[in-house]
Amino acid sequence: MEHKEKKEVKKSRLSATAFAQTYFHGTKADLNVGDLIEVGFNSNYGQKKNAKYIFLTATLDAAIWGAELSFGEGRERIYLVEPTGEIENDPDLTDKKFPGNPTMSYRSTKPFRIVGEVTVWQGHTAEQIKTMKEALERLREQGINSLNDE
Repeated sequence: MEHKEKKEVKKSRLSATAFAQTYFHGTKADLNVGDLIEVGFNSNYGQKKNAKYIFLTATLDAAIWGAELSFGEGRERIYLVEPTGEIENDPDLTDKKFPGNPTMSYRSTKPFRIVGEVTVWQGHTAEQIKTMKEALERLREQGINSLNDE
């Protein structure tokens, strides 16, 4: 009699939920739920070139910095986003400059879909923002640009 091997399929007890992983995107762009954030537009940072990457973070604080430091006159916004493709560590904030990925910041060439907006959040103080902008300007003057501009 022939013995057929039974394939065991293990199912995870954990299933995806709306809260499986939350990602944020900070900006001054006025967007709507369902919109896609895509590459190819002028960057909100660095040299303001056509962006090769778009960015998201798993920490609200990093998204707040993104909104506060972005160019433009619009209202600072924090969107909840879901990536539509692969994401990778942002080299400006990870192993090339800092050990690990303390800000949980990522980049992608694939769009992010806006699934919500954080409407209540506490920004940094005017002094903290001024200090950060001055530090970024010193780096620019030293010729130290974003690894994302390369």
